[in-house]
Amino acid sequence: MREFEGIFKDLSPVVFRFLLSLCGDESLAEELTSETFYQAYLHIGQFRGDCKIETWLCQIAKNALYKEQKRRGRLTGRDYPESAEAGNSFFEAIADKEEALWIHRHLHRLKEPYREVFMLRVFGELSFREIADICGKSEVWAKVTFYRAKSKLMDEMEGKL
Repeated sequence: MREFEGIFKDLSPVVFRFLLSLCGDESLAEELTSETFYQAYLHIGQFRGDCKIETWLCQIAKNALYKEQKRRGRLTGRDYPESAEAGNSFFEAIADKEEALWIHRHLHRLKEPYREVFMLRVFGELSFREIADICGKSEVWAKVTFYRAKSKLMDEMEGKL
């Protein structure tokens, strides 16, 4: 039990940021972080050690989010507005909510793993090392994938794709 408390203390911020990057809702991310650790506690015996514990927890978290979205009868990205004007700077646009929704609309057109890596880095504020661990890849892979995702997203937003 004490070991699990340590895992919770150390990794709940990682799981929370991961969920926040996926759903964009702090309240939901907090609720699903709790659900993630509850499920992990119930099924800790099923953890085989094939990956890092944070990778396993993030997979549980992702499944919890998908289950919640299915329960609510909606999918990520469905409610975004059809258009908005682009801002002068890509990163300044993220700060503006209206334009951030427009960016999200384009972001959801990206294929995996670009979309997930971009969301983890920008919205989840995860390091490249944390992203690499979650995806089971190298840190270099995470950096290259993020760069490509950013390029693809900017091309998409400029109408080049």
